[in-house]
Amino acid sequence: MTAEHRIETARLRRSPRYAAFLLVGAGLGILVAVLLTFLFDGTAEPSATTGVEYSTSQVFGFVCLVCIPVGLALGGGVALVADRMLARRARNVLVDHERVTDPAE
Repeated sequence: MTAEHRIETARLRRSPRYAAFLLVGAGLGILVAVLLTFLFDGTAEPSATTGVEYSTSQVFGFVCLVCIPVGLALGGGVALVADRMLARRARNVLVDHERVTDPAE
């Protein structure tokens, strides 16, 4: 067996998990939608524009259509800012790269 050693330089940096930030943003969007739906009762009287009386679940759905994308955008923005801040702390490290070969093969 022969072994080759080679020292290389690699850049080490941390990165946020974007999926986690987006899920938290969507969850906060749903929470805000629930709060807006039940704190401001818009189902007590018919709509002034359409004359239709909407149920609480319909109002919740309409509010979710706005709050979830806004929550996703905010979560993604926070992840991008965190990524930029963590990129400043990146550092170079030395890595020992070893390659072992078997002459029988």
